[in-house]
Amino acid sequence: MKMIHLAESRAFEEKGLKRFLLHDSPYFRILNFNLQAGQIFPVHHHPAEGQVSIHVIEGTGQFLGENGAAIPAVAGDILVSDISEPHGVKADTDMRILVTIAPPF
Repeated sequence: MKMIHLAESRAFEEKGLKRFLLHDSPYFRILNFNLQAGQIFPVHHHPAEGQVSIHVIEGTGQFLGENGAAIPAVAGDILVSDISEPHGVKADTDMRILVTIAPPF
């Protein structure tokens, strides 16, 4: 078993996203990204099979998709999509997200 303490990764950077690799295995990867208000995790996709989940653990913002699609997101919300589908995040307030990628690439 492995215990992850999210409080230890609560740090922000003015220049861009703060990234923490919390877990990496052959089965899945968990990352914590911290965005300051107004920062954007750019819309992107990966040419791979698998899925991604984006879980808002703090703050408010928007899940972003292709063609400017935006879905309001608050703490507790989780977006799940194929990893090949465009996805991103915009922070309205300081925002922390957990990203799980399965399988990792």
